[in-house]
Amino acid sequence: MNAISAPPQRALDVLRGLIVPLALLALWEGCARAGWFSPVVLPAASAVAVKWWQSLLPAQAFDAAEQSRLAWMFSGEMVHDAVASLYRVVVGFAVGAGLALPMGLVMGASARVYGLFNPLLQVLRPIPPIAYIPLSILWFGLGNPPAIFLIAIGAFFPVLMNTITGVRHVDGIYLRAARNLGVGQWAMFTRVMLPAATPYILAGVRIGIGTAFIVVIVSEMIAVNDGLGFRILEAREFMWSDKIIAGMFTIGLLGLAIDTGVSRLNNHLLRWHRGIEH
Repeated sequence: MNAISAPPQRALDVLRGLIVPLALLALWEGCARAGWFSPVVLPAASAVAVKWWQSLLPAQAFDAAEQSRLAWMFSGEMVHDAVASLYRVVVGFAVGAGLALPMGLVMGASARVYGLFNPLLQVLRPIPPIAYIPLSILWFGLGNPPAIFLIAIGAFFPVLMNTITGVRHVDGIYLRAARNLGVGQWAMFTRVMLPAATPYILAGVRIGIGTAFIVVIVSEMIAVNDGLGFRILEAREFMWSDKIIAGMFTIGLLGLAIDTGVSRLNNHLLRWHRGIEH
């Protein structure tokens, strides 16, 4: 019975979640068509949808006779920019999380190491990644390296702090039980502390990816010549509001897809954890 009723319930939840967005789109379209505000300031939702579709579809998708006529209209640049942004997010997050995870595990497991590095981290952690933009350009120039550097910083601290918190807050009952069973230090770390800290670590990963996606948009407005952030800034220079909103919409869709994927991965990896249903 549950298996039969689950798909309709999920469909009902999706439809319920679409009510407010669709209502806002209808209100937006109605106000724009009524002329309540300038199309330069806020174009109609339909105009944004048309611009978004034109930015997704390249002229090469049409036959040879139509390509020359439609080349000015269909650019396909949105796909290229989305791929460029995702590449920077993945590489930058991999660098930041790859440094933060082992450092967080060591700091969480060793009070001595924690006391040694924590003061410096507490000074650096409140500094937003955007503040590093001038240094990143001085150190790395323009292009992908400064953007990846900024994204790595944005992903580093959420993963690091959550990892430290997870390791340091392992329930003492588990540790005492393992000691009573004669478990060694390495086994204690890998078989008890690390699994118990996994929910915290994965929460940090989810936050870190979200932060990386925010930072990549800012970095692309400064240091690179492609990507969604660059395209939005370019559209602002020419007052192409429809293109700006289409880029923002693409960012929202990519962010939703990434967050949904990470959330499902978390649920899969934490099937054993109390409160997570199979």
